[in-house]
Amino acid sequence: MRIISYNVNGIRAAIKKGFIDWLKTDPADIICLQETKATEDDVDMKEIEALGYEHHWFSANKKGYSGVAILSKIKPTGVKKGNGHPESDFEGRVIEMTIGDIKIINAYFPSGTSGEDRQAFKYVWLDEFFNYLKKERKKHHKLILCGDYNIAHEEIDIHDPKGNKNTTGFLPEERAWMTKFLQSGWIDSFRHFHKEPHRYSWWSQRFPSVRLNNKGWRIDYITVTSELEKQIKDAEIFPDVKHSDHCPVYLEVK
Repeated sequence: MRIISYNVNGIRAAIKKGFIDWLKTDPADIICLQETKATEDDVDMKEIEALGYEHHWFSANKKGYSGVAILSKIKPTGVKKGNGHPESDFEGRVIEMTIGDIKIINAYFPSGTSGEDRQAFKYVWLDEFFNYLKKERKKHHKLILCGDYNIAHEEIDIHDPKGNKNTTGFLPEERAWMTKFLQSGWIDSFRHFHKEPHRYSWWSQRFPSVRLNNKGWRIDYITVTSELEKQIKDAEIFPDVKHSDHCPVYLEVK
């Protein structure tokens, strides 16, 4: 089973930049999208359906904001929208799909970039989500969490750790949450296979040279519970796929 997580920064914008042509290359069986910024009715899905993907959406109540979706060539045994936390669900941040004994959770973590209120919301969201995952793990041992986590965990995951030590996404509290999360029995699938530096999944759009010079952050992850460790076969990041300020991250699981 090949899985991709991809923050498309607006599905309609990504389609204009060749997203469907990329889908035609069969990049994965399951593609978890974040920041769709659209509802299912806003997008003509016929071409995507013709490629063999069924699709499930959980959009924000606010138009053109947030939202998650899953494209899948594998028929799920179950789909769940939201995680029961009203503010999170209002913003369309979590959708889940069950395939056999594996549950895939697709989440768009809050960013905290627009001010202190949103940073405070991010901390509340992280705590609520940690507890939610803890409960889910008691019911489903084999979990895969795809998403834009909006956190660069270690210094290796960011091009300028010293210059960004006070920047949201690399704050000590956020990094500590990520450490706590991984220590609670989750595996960072990319780092499981790749220890090398300068591997990023997001680049600021403010200056075109940022991506050209690979001054990025690794904030997109596919993590798996330790029960899946022996089933993970490969993980990658695809920086040459350019429909967004993010790029796809990949996991292959047996």
